[in-house]
Amino acid sequence: MTGGERPLNILHILRAPVGGLFRHVVDLARGQATRGHRVGIVADASTGGARAEAAFAALKGDLALGLSRIAMSRHIGMNDLAAQGLVALRAAATQADVLHGHGAKGGAYARLAGAGRAIRVYTPHGGSLHYDKRSPVGLMYLTLERVLMERTELFLFESAFGRDAFAEKIGMPRALVRVVHNGVTAGEFTAIAPQADATDLIFVGELRVLKGVDVLLDALALLKHEGRTLSATIVGDGPDAAAFRAQAERLGLDQVRFSGAMPAREAFALGRCLVIPSRAESLPYIVLEAAAAALPLITTNVGGIPEIFGPQADHLVPPADVAALAQSIAAAVSDPARARNEALTLRTRVQSGFSADAMTDAVLAAYAEACGFLSAPAN
Repeated sequence: MTGGERPLNILHILRAPVGGLFRHVVDLARGQATRGHRVGIVADASTGGARAEAAFAALKGDLALGLSRIAMSRHIGMNDLAAQGLVALRAAATQADVLHGHGAKGGAYARLAGAGRAIRVYTPHGGSLHYDKRSPVGLMYLTLERVLMERTELFLFESAFGRDAFAEKIGMPRALVRVVHNGVTAGEFTAIAPQADATDLIFVGELRVLKGVDVLLDALALLKHEGRTLSATIVGDGPDAAAFRAQAERLGLDQVRFSGAMPAREAFALGRCLVIPSRAESLPYIVLEAAAAALPLITTNVGGIPEIFGPQADHLVPPADVAALAQSIAAAVSDPARARNEALTLRTRVQSGFSADAMTDAVLAAYAEACGFLSAPAN
């Protein structure tokens, strides 16, 4: 902070402490605390498991306003009343200047807590934007988003894609709108060498259809049919894990092994080329993490991924296109030197434009704009 500023009391609210959303909150909370602000978190108590517990324990010293956990359901339910009440109590007890809600549920709790002295900030992280208004559930959630839009002083989107998707599905907010890309830390810009027994390919992420693991398995089967048998490691867990295992067995993909969830940088050493065949994304951390580690990467042209790749965006694969994915995999495996050079070029771009420090400073600057009475932090 500069000499004319006072510390902010910032309360981050999220539901499930998992995945990229949780990583974003942890990095942001730590960065804000490092800059002298007082930070607290309210999160779901029923998800996250041991990995979330460990992350919260490591963050404890940075949470001057503490950590509160309570059951939060994925969809609208009776326990929303207790969770909403806790957020309101914590906002009052901490004299929050900023209530920053992450994801659909966190965003709803933050904005329903009442303004008081706090600005209400919303980062969707995809959330309701994954729903289609033509479905009854989608229509309900998107309508609620339109209602809550009037109770928001600041919208922060991780990508221009997310901002534009929100405007198309819900409407352009009258409040302050800023795009702040996710960022990775300086320590992550160290290349990771593959283990001696690394497979040709690796996938790291949640095992659900949205992430396109089925497309990757079909692409491997197509390559095998064409006479090129490649090995792959699937790292992660999720609701469709059993279906993907059954698909691999049905396709005769004996060279595909499934691993449980583990930290991304630990997983990267298990493969020589990362494949992220998602059907939809916002601005995925896994792509930024792989780029920082200089890991050769094949991914799809969805969400904010083209914003990460910039001039290299023409290398991206159409989503759910088995043949195109198989072709890109074959090209990367056939010419590892070219794949390595492309990875190094992407790392340079990410290092210059997608850092956690830049993300933290830009978020604080947006808070300052929304608050009005604060000056933006110095870079």
